[in-house]
Amino acid sequence: MSFSDLVSERCSIRAFKSRALDKSAISQILQVTAKAPSAGNLQAYEVVLIQDSRRRQVLADAAWGQDFIAKAPVVLVFFADPKLSASRYGNRGIELYCLQDATVAAAYTQLAVTDLGLGSVWVGAFQDEAVREAVDAPKDLVPVCILPIGYPDESPRPTPRRSLRDLVKEEKFDG
Repeated sequence: MSFSDLVSERCSIRAFKSRALDKSAISQILQVTAKAPSAGNLQAYEVVLIQDSRRRQVLADAAWGQDFIAKAPVVLVFFADPKLSASRYGNRGIELYCLQDATVAAAYTQLAVTDLGLGSVWVGAFQDEAVREAVDAPKDLVPVCILPIGYPDESPRPTPRRSLRDLVKEEKFDG
């Protein structure tokens, strides 16, 4: 599949079949995650892999009852690591680069998921401390997103996008 087709095919999936993912698929996804670009190649993020049904439910609760999280056979939680980014970039690393690193890694992950015929959805609405507690993450890590992954049990229609005319502004030079 071409990259353009892959991007066009990716959509938010909130209903998952109960079928488990095999270790090979999980490995392929995580290999792509690790290849995501990052500021200074620090990879100032961590990913927690959750397959335990109890922990998935605790994560769903931490996300204000978004129960589809618990129904996905695999959940990845992406955390920014401000300390690691600050080691090279100071405050800019703390405030921005580590968040960008985690975000780009999660976006690459979503594309890898789609490429394997699986579905995912970006979950950004959650209680930070409850997410940290759910996965035993240190307090210095910042949760960025929860990514439930599984075989889709729905076929949503593509969502409308802003027009390029509205989205892209061309700079005009007087010269």
